[in-house]
Amino acid sequence: MVDLPLPGTAGTHVQRRRSLAKTLTWRTVATADTFVISYVITGSTVWAGSIAGIEVLTKVLIYYFHERAWARLTWGLGKTG
Repeated sequence: MVDLPLPGTAGTHVQRRRSLAKTLTWRTVATADTFVISYVITGSTVWAGSIAGIEVLTKVLIYYFHERAWARLTWGLGKTG
């Protein structure tokens, strides 16, 4: 497993499991939001569940790779000290 160095913090790395944990916790919140919005629009828990279910599968993968890409960047990180 390859960990990415955390820019600006010597000896600290962003581990893949941290990226995965952030991905899953964010998707839980975002999928609940999608479910509520879908329910408000459609009035159907079946449709809202279908929309949220499809959305969670695609966006977990998209977010994970997005997070890994951002972990490689130093842009926007300041030096401490």
